[in-house]
Amino acid sequence: MRDGLLDPRAVLLHESAADRDAAIRRCGQALVDVGAVAPSYVEAMLERERTISTYVGEGVAIPHGTAASKEDVERDAICVVRFPGGVDWDGEPVTLCVGIAAAGDGHVPLLAALADILLDPDRARTLREATEVSQVIKELS
Repeated sequence: MRDGLLDPRAVLLHESAADRDAAIRRCGQALVDVGAVAPSYVEAMLERERTISTYVGEGVAIPHGTAASKEDVERDAICVVRFPGGVDWDGEPVTLCVGIAAAGDGHVPLLAALADILLDPDRARTLREATEVSQVIKELS
């Protein structure tokens, strides 16, 4: 994964959320906080989720905005938000959200790189169980 995508400030490992939408809002806010997206992008992430679930399996979801929300993206970025207590994601327990902000078609290689990592059970487990920001940065670089 290319450098500059993951700001250490966008790695939040001890979060909690009452439900799926709250978890998505937390991911979106992490992207807003590092200057990657405008606040309106968060609403687009929720809209995307209402259209199609971003749950990918193994306790992981990859929330991202809609095609129309690309104008709200200042720069390509990801965030990693861990919910140790889990979040009910349409009946599936999610403990890790990797939020994506990408202008243009930047999300395609990003999703492919994430899929490679998350489809490796050991690497996915490392991310789900990470308690240190450095562990996440190492696993995603």
